Amino acid sequence: MRVSRALTVALAAGAAVGLAAPLAAATNGPTNVDVDPSEVHQGATLRISARGCGHGGRVTSNAFEEVHLSAGDSNFATARVHDHTTPGNYNLAVKCNDNDRVATRSFRVLEGRGAEGGLGGAAGPSDTEMVVGGALVGTAAIGGAVFVARRRRADVGV
Repeated sequence: MRVSRALTVALAAGAAVGLAAPLAAATNGPTNVDVDPSEVHQGATLRISARGCGHGGRVTSNAFEEVHLSAGDSNFATARVHDHTTPGNYNLAVKCNDNDRVATRSFRVLEGRGAEGGLGGAAGPSDTEMVVGGALVGTAAIGGAVFVARRRRADVGV
């Protein structure tokens, strides 16, 4: 009888510790903060990732407006650097909603807007381009038919 009680108490204590461990881990504060890319042009966006903010958080910096960090095991946020941010080195601070700890990471703002990549062929032709292309194809077909017809008449007369 005593063995079964001791076993029950031990199992209950183990379950309590096992269930409390994930909650404690979720509130340890931000860790593994990463900024991608670490060098960014004025007006471009940064992707910030962290771990340890189970209930989300916020990211602040002088280079961009405050953004919110997603909740869960892995936390993410996207921030857009101000267009007129002075080029140089900046820090960002990550703070979880459920903890007072703050983690920082540095990044660099580069001068200029960077390359405008365009659509890369993702957009189809416009209506105007289709009309012009159709007219060119039609003109080429009519010109070719006239050329062949005149050439046949010249061959028949010889």
